[in-house]
Amino acid sequence: MSYRDIITIEPGKRGGKPCIRGMRITVYDILEYLAAGMSHQEILEDFPYLTEDDIRACLSYAADREKASLVVKA
Repeated sequence: MSYRDIITIEPGKRGGKPCIRGMRITVYDILEYLAAGMSHQEILEDFPYLTEDDIRACLSYAADREKASLVVKA
């Protein structure tokens, strides 16, 4: 499954930030939880409407954004 099937961007939702499946939780939210040391399991317990695929999609999205920023700078 591609992150493109999970990550959505809607101009009127959360200021146009990339969200998970049209919900109000953003990619940034998930990345921030992971950076703070939360495990995937802890995130899934705190947000039972999320899936492991959602978390992986956030990581894939972030990796693609990082890769794209490096290409632009080169």
